[in-house]
Order: sequence, then C-alpha cells, then structure tokens
Amino acid sequence: MLRASVSVCLVTVGLWVVGSSASSAEDWQPKKAPLMTRWAKDVSPEKVHPEYPRPQMVREKWVNLNGLWDYKIASNDVAPSPLDWDGKILVPFPIESALSGVMKRVPDNHRVIYRRSFATPEMSKEGRLLLHFGASDWETVVSVNGKKVGEHRGGYDPFTFDITDALKPSDTNPKRERGTAAQDAENELIVAVSDPTDGSFQPRGKQVRKPHGIWYTPTTGIWQTVWLEAVAKTHISSIRVAPDFDKKLVRFIVGVSGPDADKHDVLIQSRSEIRKEPFDLAHKPEFESASGRANRIIELPMPDAQAWTPDSPKLYFASVLLASLNKDSSLADDGVDSYFAMRKISLGKDVHGVQRLMLNNQPLFQYGPLDQGFWPDGLYTAPTDEALKYDIEMTKKLGFNMIRKHVKVEPDRWYYHCDKLGMLVWQDMPSGDRYISPTDPDIKRSAESIANFENEWREIITDFGNHPSIVMWVPFNEGWGQFETARIVDFTKKLDPTRLVNNASGWTDRGVGDVFDVHIYPGPGMAPLSSTRASVLGEFGGLGLPLDGHTWQGKDNWGYRSFTNKADLQKAYLGIIGGLRPLIGKGLTSAVYTQTTDVEIEVNGLMTYDREVLKFDAETLAKAHRKLYLPPPKITTIVPTSEETAQTWRYSTDKPKDGWEKSDFDDASWKSGPGGFGEPSTPASVVKTKWKTDDIWLRRDFEWSNDKPLHELGMRIHHDEDTEVFLNGVLIGTASGYSTSYQDRMLDESATKALKPGKNVLAVHCHQTGGGQYIDVGLIDVQETEK
Repeated sequence: MLRASVSVCLVTVGLWVVGSSASSAEDWQPKKAPLMTRWAKDVSPEKVHPEYPRPQMVREKWVNLNGLWDYKIASNDVAPSPLDWDGKILVPFPIESALSGVMKRVPDNHRVIYRRSFATPEMSKEGRLLLHFGASDWETVVSVNGKKVGEHRGGYDPFTFDITDALKPSDTNPKRERGTAAQDAENELIVAVSDPTDGSFQPRGKQVRKPHGIWYTPTTGIWQTVWLEAVAKTHISSIRVAPDFDKKLVRFIVGVSGPDADKHDVLIQSRSEIRKEPFDLAHKPEFESASGRANRIIELPMPDAQAWTPDSPKLYFASVLLASLNKDSSLADDGVDSYFAMRKISLGKDVHGVQRLMLNNQPLFQYGPLDQGFWPDGLYTAPTDEALKYDIEMTKKLGFNMIRKHVKVEPDRWYYHCDKLGMLVWQDMPSGDRYISPTDPDIKRSAESIANFENEWREIITDFGNHPSIVMWVPFNEGWGQFETARIVDFTKKLDPTRLVNNASGWTDRGVGDVFDVHIYPGPGMAPLSSTRASVLGEFGGLGLPLDGHTWQGKDNWGYRSFTNKADLQKAYLGIIGGLRPLIGKGLTSAVYTQTTDVEIEVNGLMTYDREVLKFDAETLAKAHRKLYLPPPKITTIVPTSEETAQTWRYSTDKPKDGWEKSDFDDASWKSGPGGFGEPSTPASVVKTKWKTDDIWLRRDFEWSNDKPLHELGMRIHHDEDTEVFLNGVLIGTASGYSTSYQDRMLDESATKALKPGKNVLAVHCHQTGGGQYIDVGLIDVQETEK
C-alpha cells in the first residue's frame, strides 16, 4: 500500500517558517495614490497575499517569500549586486504602485533589482528546492548566492527555477549533506527585472510609459507571489486536465520530472470535497479512480458527474499520487491535490440553423463586462485575495455570466474564484508590438518578436488551460500586434482543441477562428451571420459617469459617452441592453460591456476605480440581464429600414409648421426620396438620398393589421446625430449623439398603444452638428419564445 502522511487543503495550507527579509514592519508604509481601496488597510509586511498561489496543484509545505525586500532602481549596465540599496519594497506589489511603499517610475534603460535572504527548508536527502514566480514583468534574471539560476522573458506567465545546486551548505557542518536536518544557513536571492513597457515589442497590454486616455500606469518587476517548494528528486511537475463531456470522462496527463520519470505510475482519486485524510492508495475514492504511466494520458471515468454551469459550478477534486514501478514502500514518491469540472464549450447550430455558442451542448448567451484588472493602489496586483475575488462576486451579483479578461492575465487564484463562482472567461493575449488600423494588413513582426509572442502565448494556454471557467482564447484585439492571424489561430487550436478561438476581437477580422467579433460603441450591434462562425459583440457600451471623490484626477476624465448622474446613466444603459434581445433573435451569441470598473482617467466602469460606488441599482441590472439568457426571441419587421431595400420617405430640410409629426399633417409639399438620408462617408450608412443640412424631417405611411398579436415594439435605427421618433404624433423614442451601425432599441408601452390597425404615420426629426450624418428608422416586433 502506498501512503503519504501529509494532509493537503486546497485553500489553507501549511507554511514553513524558514527565514525572511531582515526588515520589520516599521520599514514599510504604503504611499498615497490618488485613490486607495478599502483593502489597502489589510496589507502589511506580515500579511501580503498569504494564500497558496497554485490551487490546481497543491502541496502542503511551501515557503511564501512575499514581504519586504531590498530594492534598487539601477541602470541596465549595473551589476545585480549593489551595496547601496534604495530602500525596502513590499513584494509582490509593482514598484510603481502605492502598496509597494515606493511608487516610483522606472526610467528607460533601467531595471529593478531585488534582494532578500532565506533559510533552506528541511528537505529529503536527494530532494530539490524549486523557486516559483507567479509573474514578473518582463525580463527576469535570478541569482542565488551569486550563482545565476535562470532567466525568463514574459510578463504574464508563471515560471520556476530549480535552485538546489546554488544553496549554501549547513553553517554547523559545511560537509553535511542537505536534507539530514533543518538548514539554518542564510541564502541570498537576487532578482533583476527590466521592462521597456511600450518601448519594445513584448506583450504589455494597456501599460504605457506616459499614461493617457485608455492607456495606464505601467507595472515593472515582480507583481505576483514568489515562493519556495521542496520536492522529491522525481516529482510531479505539471497536470493537464481535459474533460470529455460527451464520453463522460476526464483525461489527465501528469507531467513528472527527475530521474526515471517515465518509470513511475500515477494514481488519480476523485471526490466531491477537498481531501481531509492522508493520501492512501487503498482508500476508496468517493467517485472513481484511475492509474497509468507518468507523462501519458490517463482517462478517469465520471459516468454520473454533474455538469459545470454558471448557475451550478460543480467542481470535483482529485488526489494525484506518484510512485516508482514495483516500489516496495508504503510511501508515495510525491502527491498533490487538484480539481476539475465536467463542461464542454463548442459551436452548434440552433433549430433555425444559426451558429450559437454552446455550453454542454446547449445554447447559452454569454454576457459580461470587459475587465482590465487594474487597481488604484496595487496597479496589476490586487491588494488582497478578497479584493481579487470581490470584482468577480460583484459581476455575478449584477447578473453577468461571463468576463472578458482584457489584454491582461491574472494570478491563478483569480481563475480559481471564477471556477468556484461559475463565471465564464474569455482570455485575451496581452497585446504588444505595433498597432494597425482597421483597414491595414497584418503587421510583419521580427523573428524575435514572433518567437517571444508564441512562447508566452503557449505558456499562458498551458499554465491556465485547466481552469473550467476559461472558454475562449483571444490572441489579438483591435489589430494590436496582429500578425499571421490564420497561423496563430491554428497554433492556438493545436495547443488547446477543447476551447473556442476568437481570431481578432474588433476591427481586423480575417475570416478564421470560431467567432466573428465586432466592437460597436455605444451599440449594440452585431457581426454578419456566418455558416461556420458565431456572431459576437466583443465590446460595446462605455457609458461614463465621473463621481466626485472617486476619480483618479479631478477633471478631464474620459468616457465614450458621459453622463452627470446615476439616473440618466442607468436609463441609457437599460436602453442599450434592451437592444440586445432583438439582436439575439437575429443570431447574436454574446456581448461584452465596457467595463467592470473605472480605470485611472477612464470613467466607463460599472463601479468606481476604488470599488466604493456601484453606479447602478444591482437588482435592476440583474433583472435586465436575466432576460438575455432566455431562448432567442422571434423578430418580425413592421416597418423595414433601408439596409437591404431602399424605403421611400417624404422629407423636408426646412423647418415645418407645428404638428408636422401628426397623422393628419399635410406633407404634400415635401420632397420624396429613398432612405437612408445622409453623408455616404458615415460608418455603416446606406445613403440613397444625400443630406447635408443641419436638420431633416421625415414622414412615411405604413399599414398594420392586428390579425396577429403585437408583442413588444422595438425601433431599428442608425442615427447621426440627435433624433426624435414619433408614431401617429406620439413621441415613442429618442436617440442622442450618434451610432456607428444599425441598432435595435425596445420601446415602452406608450409606443405600443400608439400603433393602430390600418394606416399609421412614422415621423422622424434628426439634427446634426458636425462630422458624418445619417438617419434611417424602422419598427420591429419582438416575440419571446417559450423556454
């Protein structure tokens, strides 16, 4: 019988207290950022992200190296062992952040050098000591006791170095072998990190050296947990998990490193809760068990498993044991705890032949916010794990079922919280290199830039690919660094054939991948339907509201559309959300609203940047969002627009007499012409009659029969700029500003009452002040179908 005598908990695990920086809490105080979050008060050198950082591969004993380190900002040509340190920094907060205690920018051609000491933890005689980094941006060089142990390029993926051979021997007996007793010797750890931010080709997301608009303060250096872990000479180094929902099984590949790695057996035991008893080969698993060879596929049957969904995010836990073949021992060579879920993400056609996003073989509309993952006091690093979880919890409370993680990758624990809470995730690759406009071809990257992109994207997909919450990979956004799109989609699919791939969110679709993604502000709108890809709205909304006392700067805040109070903001939000239902009926399968929180001078958030104010009524939004997940409605056109066939209107560019909007108004003197009306350069316009004056008034008659019931009346409109729409003299809708595409908007009960059997008159007034101009309007009926 194989038995391991340790008990591992997935959330709270044991820590060895084996050494720390020689600094005390008095050496650190947070700086004052323009905004701070409520969680900042919970941060201290003795308590800084103490949670186990890798929830899907848990060992009991580990050493958290977060805390106070020495630091120096030095020129790139300075050796990484300075004697004159600049002071103390609280790791893992970026040096530019308030919570680091430094809050300094790193000049061009400079790097951050960190130093701390640690004692060697108790290890087995032939054991190895691993040094883990959650993330460090961007080029990291690590030395232990003056010996270089490794270097890493990449700001978003975790990495590990084996530092065993660089450790000092025991100070009591230099000749004693490591592992015979606890080691007291102090080891020196030096970490040097350089990051050119937007001065080079590497992935960087929204970071720039000169923040402005939608571009934010950079993160340089260590920004996730640093930790030590003692392992056996031959040990589990990775776990790949891929559920096969249709075949009711889970495929594991347990990576093993060390001598004779392929000559080891692996046992997997599944259960519904975190394991409380010791690892035991003879222990009967709650569900199923499976065994096989290391580094090969092992299939674990789960015939009665419950599906993971946003409404019921069922997780199953697994203990993974490693043992040498024919080993005569009661102890396993190694053991870790993990978890998985039974879920499937795919494309599939509905009963009308429209491609939809499917979860577990059923259509599910995915709706969520664009999430940038920035914090006013920690920048890339959330103040605490509770803070990290809070944004997801609030997103869930507001009735969203998805988050698009925008050009940033989060710590492993963020995805763990999504897994537990039932939140779908679209995961972007952080953008870098050069940008292109919507009409440009893919860029030509250098060989170094291509290799760097592929290496980091491969690591991100590999390192985070076990999380059931992640359902889509997004390699490119709005042409930022977009190159060889078809090949990169294929590259991504081969790395992970179990998930969908969005070839390019926004401007530069290349006709490949699983979805056709458009960005329309404020929207909503949708991409054209395809027989092979789903139509998704990758970004829309961006409604802004700056709130005094909760902005990054006092004035000149930025938003796609700005409001001055919560009531008007919520009314506008509900208006554009109402437009999603007709689009869902026409084939839209997902939408992403910009954005979760304000970020620096951007004020488009559902919440303020400090997370202190929710700008909306939570229950009102949740109720509106729940309607989006109903089956697609049936859309019937009552008054067609001129998108496909030009419709005839009577029109005037001279201000008409009062009552022009009423049914009995005499418009015989007005001109007659086909819609739409405007300037042909206006985006998405279908101009059949040019209109260049400040104002235009339109009228048209239509017949409506009440033989069939009217359900919910909606308006289809493309406007530039402010528009009033009347039905039989009743004002049924207004639209301010401009749109960049045709949009559907639901109308209230007064509009339904204004519609009458027989002849009706639709009247429109549009006013524009500059730029493009366009107007076209129609009416639709939206019929909800049964569940």
